[in-house]
Amino acid sequence: GERLGEGSVSYGVRSPRPGWAEADPGEWWEAAGRAVRTAVGERRGEVSAIGLSGQMHGVVLCGADGRCLRPAITWADARSRAQLGLYRGLGEAVLRRLANPPAAGMAGPSLLWLRENEPGLYSGADWALQPKDWIRLGLTGEAAAEPSDASATLLYDLLSDRWDEEVIRTLGLREDLLAPLIGSGATAGVLTGRAARHLGLRPGIPVAAGAADTAAAMLGTGLFSASAGVAQLTIGTGGQIAVPRDEPRPDPARRTHLYRAALPRNSAAPYYAMAAIQNAGLALEWARGVLGVSWEDVEREAFSVPPGAGGVTFLPYLSGERTPVFDPDVRGAWVGLGLSHSRAHLLRAALEGVAFALRDGLEALEATGAEVVELRLAGGGAVGERWRGLLASVLRRPLRPLPDQVGRVASARGAAVLAGLASGVYRSAEDAPRMQYSGDVIEPGSVDYEEPYSRYKELYPRLHRM
Repeated sequence: GERLGEGSVSYGVRSPRPGWAEADPGEWWEAAGRAVRTAVGERRGEVSAIGLSGQMHGVVLCGADGRCLRPAITWADARSRAQLGLYRGLGEAVLRRLANPPAAGMAGPSLLWLRENEPGLYSGADWALQPKDWIRLGLTGEAAAEPSDASATLLYDLLSDRWDEEVIRTLGLREDLLAPLIGSGATAGVLTGRAARHLGLRPGIPVAAGAADTAAAMLGTGLFSASAGVAQLTIGTGGQIAVPRDEPRPDPARRTHLYRAALPRNSAAPYYAMAAIQNAGLALEWARGVLGVSWEDVEREAFSVPPGAGGVTFLPYLSGERTPVFDPDVRGAWVGLGLSHSRAHLLRAALEGVAFALRDGLEALEATGAEVVELRLAGGGAVGERWRGLLASVLRRPLRPLPDQVGRVASARGAAVLAGLASGVYRSAEDAPRMQYSGDVIEPGSVDYEEPYSRYKELYPRLHRM
């Protein structure tokens, strides 16, 4: 269970038109090769299997050999807003099977957009894959899908654990674009010679199906074996609060998500409920850049003014929002500005606004019956001590930060567990090394955020009507 190496390479997201978010899968492939070579170093002969995790909701339209027909549509893409109406007409029973609120950026709506707007590419494709599934196709030459990512496509019957053929036919989509389903910890193929040369590894080693990033992170941190009432808060570009569930209980109000975990259906927690906000680190990085400050400046200046930011409220909806409003058209704002306010007030309001958005999501989860008494904190978007204290106070829950060497790479650790399952190193997920937690729990402080949170809650309906 010890980390022996780490490699990281960045890649870009492009927005050729307002509301679009695309990526070049070729850049993912090149980045994967460089990152693996860095992580493995001189130990290439010791690598016995490969696991994968990846961003959810994308669509990679490609040929049988994996050649991409166009840039990938990613999770942040909002072009398929008009197609959501087709989902609303499916009926309550069908929407319950899908177990998720229709949202732009998910694979089903994005495929509907491609069918209507790029019919030649749509009809000429062999596969419509999730991002990590496209990478795996390149590694093994075999196309496959697995439940944790498939359950987030709006094309998956979560209650029966399979592609929803009725939904696919009713929407008029091509069922043959969707790859066969196998378990997250199953072997999806072996590393080809070409891919082995690219990664600097031995050919022929098994490649696990892998999992969606949040499902992999929950496996990597051992959340599924945690005590009742423990949830995981991950802050990166977006923010997610995930709670393991023992049975599929979709949110009747359709404000939160329900997905398959990276574990078999006969496990103790084969599902997880999730509140997902799109604008966490994304919004803070934007505010930092617009105001021309470093992260050290943010920490110093934001906490030089009192809680509540002098009446300034920040709505972080820079790219629309998911939980709980599911509004791709809503936009952000700083509200309540006066001559007495400074950059410090804007920064404090930005931090508080992201924390309020997370609390809004947490309350939506609790409304579905999820019990949350403690939050494990992961991701690279909440590393400052005072920022963490603000989060604990706003969320009114103790935060248990994951060890630094794990919290940033929890999804990769989960992918490694799945590689161990595929290669027989572990007989089950319970055989994998358990996380060892240490350090202080961050308890909620004495600051009362109820009044500024009430301001925040009142603003969305007003902004929505503008």
